Amino acid sequence: MDKPVILTIDDDPAVLQTIARDLRQRYGERFRIVRADSGATALDATQQLKLRGNTVALFLADQRMPGMSGVEFLNEASAIFPRAKRALLTAYADTNAAIDAINMAQLDYYLLKPWDPPEEKLYPVLDDLLQDWQATFKPVFQGVKVISDRWSPDSHALRDFLSRNQVPYRWLDIESNQEARQLVTYAGEKDNPCLPLVLLPSGEKLVKPTPADLAQQVGMQTTATNPFYDLVIVGGGPAGLAAAVYAASEGLRTVMIEREAPGGQAGTSSRIENYLGFPVGLSGGDLARRAVTQAKRFGVEILTPQEARGIRLEDNYRIVTLSDGSEISCHTVILAMGVAWRRLSVPGVEQFTGAGVYYGAAQTEAAACQDEDVYVVGGANSAGQAAMYFSKYARQVRMLVRGESLIKSMSQYLIDQIAGTDNIEVMPFHSVVEAKGNDRLEEILVEDSQTGEVKTFKTNSLFIFIGATPSTDWLDGVVQRDPRGFIYSGPDIPHGLSWPLERDRFLLETNVPGVFAVGDVRHGSVKRVASGVGEGSICVQFVHRHLANV
Repeated sequence: MDKPVILTIDDDPAVLQTIARDLRQRYGERFRIVRADSGATALDATQQLKLRGNTVALFLADQRMPGMSGVEFLNEASAIFPRAKRALLTAYADTNAAIDAINMAQLDYYLLKPWDPPEEKLYPVLDDLLQDWQATFKPVFQGVKVISDRWSPDSHALRDFLSRNQVPYRWLDIESNQEARQLVTYAGEKDNPCLPLVLLPSGEKLVKPTPADLAQQVGMQTTATNPFYDLVIVGGGPAGLAAAVYAASEGLRTVMIEREAPGGQAGTSSRIENYLGFPVGLSGGDLARRAVTQAKRFGVEILTPQEARGIRLEDNYRIVTLSDGSEISCHTVILAMGVAWRRLSVPGVEQFTGAGVYYGAAQTEAAACQDEDVYVVGGANSAGQAAMYFSKYARQVRMLVRGESLIKSMSQYLIDQIAGTDNIEVMPFHSVVEAKGNDRLEEILVEDSQTGEVKTFKTNSLFIFIGATPSTDWLDGVVQRDPRGFIYSGPDIPHGLSWPLERDRFLLETNVPGVFAVGDVRHGSVKRVASGVGEGSICVQFVHRHLANV
C-alpha cells in the first residue's frame, strides 16, 4: 500500500522548501510528503491523489496566498478527503482569520510562522493530529475501479472479466455512489460521461475499454513469448489447466490460450461440492486460481484474453492462428475449449443480455440482487449451485424448470440443499417465453406447460443455464466433429477416415495426428470437473508418445 500523504501548500518557495524539509525529516518514513505552490495547484494534486486511490492524512496550508487562501483551499479539499486533518500556517497578523476558520471551517489547528525550532513548535502539534487520524484510518482500495450504472452490458462484461481473472477491483455505481460521481468529475468526464469508466491505480483512465484493452493495462499476458512450443493448449478450463500443469512439470514448453478467463465454465460455479479432496467444497474461482498458480509455477505461459481462430498443418508442425493475426507453431495441440452456455431464443432476452439477463452464475451481480426476486432457468447442477448462491442475497429465488422435477438432471446433494432452503422455490413445467423492460429487464413472461397459463413476474435478474454448445467452427475442414460440433477422438472417430501414420491413433487423439481433444468439447465426454481434469492429465502421456516419434 502507498504511504498516506501529507500535502503542504505555500506560495513562498523558500518557506515551502523549508516546511517540506522539516516534514520529511520527521514523517518521511511513514508518510509521503507532497508540496504545492498555490491553492489551485494543490487542489488539482488532491484530485489526482483521489483518482489514484491515495489517502491524504494531513493538509498543511499557508493562509495568505494569491488566488485562493488557505482556508478556501481547505474547504474544497475537505470535500475530497473529509477525514484528513486540516492545519493552517499563518502569520501573527492573520490569527483572527485562523480562529474564525476553526469555528467556521472545522479547522483542526493553526500554526504560527516561523515554527523554529520544529521540535517544539511544529512536531508536537502535528504528532497529535496524525495520531488522531491514524486511530480512525481505514486503508482505501487502491486497485482497479470500474464506474458505471448497474445495467450497462459493457460494465458487466468488464467486471465479469476482472472477477474471473482474479484481478481485484471495485465497482462504483454512478447512480447511487457519491464517490463515483466525484471521481468522474475529477477525471474530466463530468459532462455527458462515457461509461463505463475504468480508473487504474496509476490514475490513468480508460473510457469504455474492451476486456482485451483492460488486460494489457493490468499486466496480463496476451502474446506468446516464443514462436515455437512443444504443446499448445487451446482452452483454460479444468481439462486445459490439468494438461498444462502435467505437461510443463514434465519439461514440455507449453502455452495455453484462453479467450475469457482460466477456469472455463467451471470457473463461474459458485460452489463445487463433489470434487475429490475438498469435503466442504470450493468455488470454481478458487479452483481456477489454484490451478493457474500451479501452472505458472511450472512455467506455463497463459495468454488471456486470446482466441484461436484457425489451425493448419505443415509437415510435422501444427500452426495455430490467433485472433490478433499472430501465429504460434508447435508439434502438438490439445483442444480443451469446453463449451459455452446455449442462448435462450425468446423475445427480449437478447436485448437485455448484460442488463438483467445473464448466462452462467454471474457472481459479479449477486450482491446487487440484495432483497430482490431472482429467477434461474435450468435444472442441472450449475443452475442448482447458482440458486444456492443467490439465495444468500435475494429475497426469493425461483427456479424455472422445463421438466417435471430436478431428479433427472441434478445431483441429489443439491436437490436436498435446495429443498432445505426456505427462499428457493422450484417451479416445474415452467419456461420463459418473453422478457420485457425499457433500458433493463423489468419483467418476464413465464408459461406453465401443463395449463397453458402465461404468468408475469416482476424481476431485474434472470440467470440462464440451459445446456451448452461447443465453439469449434474454426476447426472446420481440419478436425472432424459430430453434427453438434463436438470433437471426435480415439475410437469415436467415424470409420473410413484416412490415417497417415503407421502407429494406431491414441485414445484422445483426433483425426489429425498430434492434435488431441479433452474435456467437455470432446464427443462423448462426461461433463464433470473431475473427468475433465483426468482427461487433461492423461492426455499428456499421449503427447509424449507422439513427440517421441516426431
